[in-house]
Amino acid sequence: MKKLLSMILAVVMVLSLGAFALADDAAEITFWSMWNEGEPQANVIAEAAEAYEAETGVHVNIEWKGRDLNTLITAALEAKEDLDLFEDDFNRIGQVDAPYTYDLTEMAEAAGYADHSYPVFNDFSVKWAGYLNSIVEQPNVGGVFYDKDAFEAAGIEAEPATWEEFLDACQKLTDAGIAPLAQDGAYTNFSFYYQLVRHLGEEGIAELRENGGWAESEGAVAAAQEIIDLVNAGYLAEGAPDEYPASQNKIGLGLAAMVVCADYVTAEVDANTGTEVNWGLFNYPAVDGGAAPTAAYMGANSLAIPAYSEHAQEAFDFAIFLTTGEWGQKLADDCHQIPADPTNECTSLPGAVETLLAADAPMTWCGELNTHPAWQTMKDMFTELFEGKYETGADFCAAMDALYE
Repeated sequence: MKKLLSMILAVVMVLSLGAFALADDAAEITFWSMWNEGEPQANVIAEAAEAYEAETGVHVNIEWKGRDLNTLITAALEAKEDLDLFEDDFNRIGQVDAPYTYDLTEMAEAAGYADHSYPVFNDFSVKWAGYLNSIVEQPNVGGVFYDKDAFEAAGIEAEPATWEEFLDACQKLTDAGIAPLAQDGAYTNFSFYYQLVRHLGEEGIAELRENGGWAESEGAVAAAQEIIDLVNAGYLAEGAPDEYPASQNKIGLGLAAMVVCADYVTAEVDANTGTEVNWGLFNYPAVDGGAAPTAAYMGANSLAIPAYSEHAQEAFDFAIFLTTGEWGQKLADDCHQIPADPTNECTSLPGAVETLLAADAPMTWCGELNTHPAWQTMKDMFTELFEGKYETGADFCAAMDALYE
């Protein structure tokens, strides 16, 4: 009954916008997607686009850009390339790309979007951009995702809560012949960020982002040293950091036990390996004397419209069509993700919707380090950290400071 009601509400939302009463020469919109063709999310988006065209006459031309989209989109927006809708991290949309995005406030109010979304994401969008400039497609909760069966085989009875307990679990997994931690290069920035935020908190990271001083920060040096020690102990899966998604797939193949990521990793691994891992999740472990021992990442992949789009209404209507009601539920079900529409059901992570609805100040993606001009270089250096290219945490932090000279 709840699912049927959400489907009816979504239809009413779109109808209220007049989306099904188009002119004879229906528009075509171009959508740049962050997914790769064939991924679970891509499959649902493609099906939704066909259904949207059948109901409205608007053709959605999808260009599958993959994860590299975040390195392409800003230049594309500056050049006013032919696109009407794109996906990216809502933090980047709200800050880096805000000058090039459409103000969705009036369309969202007309659609009753506030009743089908999470206040925390909308509030941050408005805070960063000055207006609502994104529609959430995929809410995320971050932490350490693990194979419960691997933990049982290694005799790990409780989820690690501290860094010492985490290292103990890694050793037990190693002794059982299971690589403790998968790590793809695409997410080394996120993994190190979690270690860093445990020492410094978001405010401490913001200070480093703006002013540098990494080498003088005891927390930053300690966080880098702990990653170096983790690598030297042999706790990373063979080949890590690997080319995405090779390392995380090792969990589905029974070759690794844990990965630091957001909840979409579960669907990716299951789909890529043709398995159904017995997934568990625990919050990233606290460090002794840390600043943010229990904070959790909450973020979103979101949809935005270029300010220069000539088909903004059609693009917005498709965004609502995709993320609410029937198609929003299908995204949640088929991709094992948290629904973008909180009136839909969450079957992958019970309690996640309630957590997001109650959130007011979640951890951001990489502590907003991704807004620094040298972000791409930083990402490369985070990967080098996991590759063992720095002898000490102090060496790593000195190299980071060199980016500010």
